[in-house]
Amino acid sequence: MRIKFSTLTFLLLVCSSCFIACVKKFVPEDRVQFSNAKAMFKQTVLEPTLGRSFVTLTSDFNFEGSTQPLTFKVLNLRTYDNKPAPELENVFEVKSWKELYTGNETSLQEIENKRVTTSNRLFEIRSHSGQFVMRSEANSNLIKCQPDSGYVFDVEVSNAGGSKFISGMRLKPFRQLPYEPNRFDRLTGQVTSGSINPGLVSNVFGESRGGRLSEGDVNIIFLKTGNGNSLTFKFLDTIQKPIDPRKFDLTKWSTLVHGFDMQLSDTAVKYSVAYPIPLLTQYPTKYTNSAGTMAHTEISWDRMGFGNQRLVAQILFDFAIYEKGDWQIIFWFKRDNPRFTDG
Repeated sequence: MRIKFSTLTFLLLVCSSCFIACVKKFVPEDRVQFSNAKAMFKQTVLEPTLGRSFVTLTSDFNFEGSTQPLTFKVLNLRTYDNKPAPELENVFEVKSWKELYTGNETSLQEIENKRVTTSNRLFEIRSHSGQFVMRSEANSNLIKCQPDSGYVFDVEVSNAGGSKFISGMRLKPFRQLPYEPNRFDRLTGQVTSGSINPGLVSNVFGESRGGRLSEGDVNIIFLKTGNGNSLTFKFLDTIQKPIDPRKFDLTKWSTLVHGFDMQLSDTAVKYSVAYPIPLLTQYPTKYTNSAGTMAHTEISWDRMGFGNQRLVAQILFDFAIYEKGDWQIIFWFKRDNPRFTDG
């Protein structure tokens, strides 16, 4: 007996459906997994420096064995002696980026247009990455800092497959330090002994003694003179008399820092700048070191040395300024004045 094609097709479809149903019966369903044993933070004591943006790494939490996304919540924020900590619960006006900073901005206004003021807590956790954030607006006038014992808090981690309560995590900030490098004690904020020196002094010879100058022969001084948005570079000889910046004739003043409206005078070079410097950490630009953690400056000039040999002198200095203001960075040649003339 001949079976019509349409009937055969119907029978095949029925058989296929039955086969698929049987296979599905024995294939495990995709389930949301939560690894209670492995879900934990690798560091349980956070020690940010106030006055700076602080973000922990995503890798600081062990996601292994848990289906993502996980949801993170900070709970029970309290002081170490178990008192309320409204300074960490309340919201404050903070600045954040609404557009990407590139380092190619051509005006102070262009940079400011990329930032927006919002209301946020000073300390929080990102809800799905588990990254802790301390905002740069946090300072020791608002937040307890070491040597105080700081704060204790708990974190709830969860997904549809389960949850975990991680208790007794610590927040122990250090007080703000307005710039780096510095000579401040991290606990007291008091100035310690020693000096701030360039990272490199190369082919710089003394004017009177004739020998090479080293990093220890140049002291660097940070001085805040107001609350504006400027940065000034000055150079002083041994008796603290200004040296004309034009003598450092190979220095690329227009790109020394990411600043604008440069004013070059006989005594200083001044820029309008946005703070902090650098504006983003770990984001390298042509104005920073290779890691993007510090602004990179190079002061340079040349002269003919003995034997009619051209010498290129260099002073390299990496720095960061975290506090808005009218700042001066002063290079003081304390042992001998630098030689600019030939010979």
